[in-house]
Amino acid sequence: MHGTDSTKGSIMPMYMPERILVAPSGFKESLSAVDVADAIAAGVRRVYPGVRIDRQPIPDGGEGTIEILSTRPDTIPHHKKVQGPVEGQSVAATWLELANKTAVVEMASAAGLSLVPSDMRDPGMTSTVGVGELIADALDKGMRTIIIGCGDSGTTDGGAGALTALGVRILDENGADIGLGGNSLHNAASIDTTNLHPRIHQARLHLACNMHNVLTGDHGVAAVFGPQKGATPEQVDSLGRALTHWADLLVQTFNPDTNIHTGPGSGASGGLGAGLMALGAEAHNRFDVFLGSMLNGHAETLDDLFEEADLVITAEGAIDYQTPPGKVPAEIARRAQATGVPVLALAGSLGEGAPQVHDIGIGAVASIMTVPMPLEHAVRDGRELLSDAAERTMRLLQLGSVMSGRCENKLRRRFGAA
Repeated sequence: MHGTDSTKGSIMPMYMPERILVAPSGFKESLSAVDVADAIAAGVRRVYPGVRIDRQPIPDGGEGTIEILSTRPDTIPHHKKVQGPVEGQSVAATWLELANKTAVVEMASAAGLSLVPSDMRDPGMTSTVGVGELIADALDKGMRTIIIGCGDSGTTDGGAGALTALGVRILDENGADIGLGGNSLHNAASIDTTNLHPRIHQARLHLACNMHNVLTGDHGVAAVFGPQKGATPEQVDSLGRALTHWADLLVQTFNPDTNIHTGPGSGASGGLGAGLMALGAEAHNRFDVFLGSMLNGHAETLDDLFEEADLVITAEGAIDYQTPPGKVPAEIARRAQATGVPVLALAGSLGEGAPQVHDIGIGAVASIMTVPMPLEHAVRDGRELLSDAAERTMRLLQLGSVMSGRCENKLRRRFGAA
């Protein structure tokens, strides 16, 4: 933990970390959480080449969740070509089989925002059909527990597409099938469950999601996430009304006990949560699922790493007002508080409300960008920018440790002189 430095003939202690935990999220449309962890570790080693680094990329249900979980032993990937978020375009998706007939489906692998071309980002037109196809494939292969990771979606269809892939027919006033996408929900008049997948009620569905996301209202998915997915103000209003109508129809058809309109998690992945909750899916905090006992007690291992770490470095594509309510850096800070280990957060960008993260236990934040640059350049050079940022912050910590040692020496001299 100690090093030495010499100033004016005296030996000055320099405090160096022995063990650093790197526990980041992925950077959307740029780097997976595994890539982010590797880039940060490379930057740290430029300053502290001998430090022990524990890399623990954090699955949050969004992009990269399957990649992270597939590194665990005894997992079996299942690859399937499914309908992508854009009608007529198929994508290669993967779900993961774990022990005890448990499956993990990553919503983003079938209907993520990164799968929607930038010039086609109309959230009223994209659908979750591919997600339903992955769930159906897991059911066909005998899975009894299916965990759906909700995050990084490119859709706002209330889960209608997924229900369609599971055998549900959504009909208009004339008894014809409505089209795909949230815009079509205005025309939904009835739901026919005659051909619902026969195994759906033999399995337990769990949504691993941000519980703050709700389907309708001023804080609903259309208002909060529609603009991020390319919606204009007019489209946001139209989608909001369509999703309210859809929620009414789900309640009328399935009479679920849960609150489809504004229940916690109902707005997960553009309302996928609401559609699956109508079929009996249970919503859970995503970190309780992916870091908890549902996946074989992985949280215990992570907590052990917090106990041993001298510093925790986390990261997120953007740190802003949305971080404290439930993004990866906030969860890392919450867990770190139990041991008192300090937390540093790196971000692709620092947005409105970023200083709020200090209130939840993040000691310092830093952007990986030092000069203004086009987004495409930041995405392209993300790995290098992260490594450089990690190096800069480590050098600042090193400088602070030298200064601390200098102050300690002064106090010792004064005490000794006294």
